[in-house]
Amino acid sequence: MISPEIAERPQASALGGIDHQSEPTLPMELLELELSLEGYTGGEAGFCEAVRRAAERSGGELLFDLPASGLVQDCRRIAVLRIPGDGQAMRVVLALLDDHGTEIRMQAPDEDTAPLVRFADAFVELLERI
Repeated sequence: MISPEIAERPQASALGGIDHQSEPTLPMELLELELSLEGYTGGEAGFCEAVRRAAERSGGELLFDLPASGLVQDCRRIAVLRIPGDGQAMRVVLALLDDHGTEIRMQAPDEDTAPLVRFADAFVELLERI
């Protein structure tokens, strides 16, 4: 379910420009991913696989997942994904497992998660060299 805090949060530059004048919305790519994860039944063990399948269905890929460690409030784990955006350019997005381990929500990177995006970009660059 899309929380009001996420819907109101401006989107980071990794997902295009921020238009502060218009009504805040999630990019279509995130909305589609979040809807595909609606049936998630819970549990930390299945989180990674559920997110991997959703990313693949959207033409993207799971890069890695890690403990949230206070990067995002009310979140146990963070999965970093690359998905096709407008014009098929790949974009980094986050899948967040809530503290209860029962719900996955999608989030565009923001200033708090910017280091993850930089790490993801470096990770992809390294993989492309191999």
